[in-house]
Amino acid sequence: MFSLLGKTAVVTGGGSGIGKAISVLFGKQGANVYILDMDETGGAATALIITEAGGNAFFKRCNIASSEQVKEIIDEIAAKDSLDIVVNNAGIAHVGNLEKTSDDDFERLISVNVKGVFHVLKAVIPYLKIKGGVILNMASVASSVGIPDRFAYTMTKSAVVGMTLSVAKDYLAFRIRCNCISPARVHTPFVDGFIAKNYPGREEEMFRKLSESQPIGRMAQPGEIANLALYLCSDEASFITGCDYPIDGGFIKLNN
Repeated sequence: MFSLLGKTAVVTGGGSGIGKAISVLFGKQGANVYILDMDETGGAATALIITEAGGNAFFKRCNIASSEQVKEIIDEIAAKDSLDIVVNNAGIAHVGNLEKTSDDDFERLISVNVKGVFHVLKAVIPYLKIKGGVILNMASVASSVGIPDRFAYTMTKSAVVGMTLSVAKDYLAFRIRCNCISPARVHTPFVDGFIAKNYPGREEEMFRKLSESQPIGRMAQPGEIANLALYLCSDEASFITGCDYPIDGGFIKLNN
């Protein structure tokens, strides 16, 4: 079950965190994995993990905020392999409410979290229309509930959910499935860096507080998000499209 043997997958933001976990798992399950990331060191390291385990992986440096760059790289990949799976994972965060969000902050998040997803979708759809395929977008619990000081981030992730539903409906006839995942807090290097930067000397305390904000009492591990991604991108999920899947330790429904 959940084999991706013979399939080609593109994963944006595959150089670290959730994207890295998804890329490695997809490679383990037999997919040819193309890792798109701005981080050359992280992206190349992820590809190496996959190839050293006997899989096939390729790193492409890509700024998804650039439509020209995205199209060029997707065209290059499609010329070599038939696209089957696309995971829109790359994204950036911002801490601040409406008043603490500058024009530059707003534009920066729009350029990556919204336009970046749009650029990838627009580049891959012509190829996926040929024989069908799967798109998985990374949203957030922020798109479903109010999270303090996450104005711009919440807005962009809500847009991801909207794009997911629209693509799922518009391309049903082409056998393209499109879903999204909405994680709560996941223990990634970003979280460690955020805590160290904003709470020096209080790292252990803040990590505990952030962990306990999930009713289950801890943050998710990247591999747990990757497991859900694998299912949704596998043939076993062939009847699923147009859905947003919270993976949140009870955050949305149980946080009373």
